[in-house]
Amino acid sequence: MSAMKFCRECNNILYPKEEKGRRILLLACRNCEHQEVADNNCVYRHEVQHAAAERTQVLQDVASDPTLPRTKEARCAACGHGEAVFFQATARGKEGMTLFFVCCNLSCGNRWRE
Repeated sequence: MSAMKFCRECNNILYPKEEKGRRILLLACRNCEHQEVADNNCVYRHEVQHAAAERTQVLQDVASDPTLPRTKEARCAACGHGEAVFFQATARGKEGMTLFFVCCNLSCGNRWRE
């Protein structure tokens, strides 16, 4: 597998770009106008698949994240605790953003959304 290439002008990652007229593969910077001919015509794609347990662990850890906003306006339905961390993210199968809450009671960790 070939290594990632970086722009000589601004040090950003170079992405594959097809030039159909000349039938060549270029590596192009998305930040500046730099382009160069690729030395290899293979394009590799690496997709990372996360297990459900990994995603759950991330949601449980957010309650102790000091950078996330907290509210005392939301009460946990599971334990009655009066503080929650909240953040916006896209919900599976839905368009737009959803507001997620995580109970700050570390022994609870209940999650809900609005």
